[in-house]
Amino acid sequence: MTSKTEQAGQADRTGQAEAAAEALGYEQARDELIEVVRRLETGGTTLEESLALWERGEELAKVCRSRLDGARARLDAALAEETAGAGRAEDGDGGR
Repeated sequence: MTSKTEQAGQADRTGQAEAAAEALGYEQARDELIEVVRRLETGGTTLEESLALWERGEELAKVCRSRLDGARARLDAALAEETAGAGRAEDGDGGR
């Protein structure tokens, strides 16, 4: 059984790891995720190492999803702005 001090330390390390993962750019997170998957597929790690790799992979996948969702939102906003701008231009040309 783990003590409250050990649990608090583990929670702190998990929070630090998640914050470090969030600081990565998409390409960095993707490349590290590829390496984590390669190591898991290769095998030869202990159960604890495999679990740590899995957890890191989950963090990296979350970062990749977040970055892609952000990029998608930016593209959607740009397209909506372009569409709205085209609509305004057509309205302005209607009196000619």
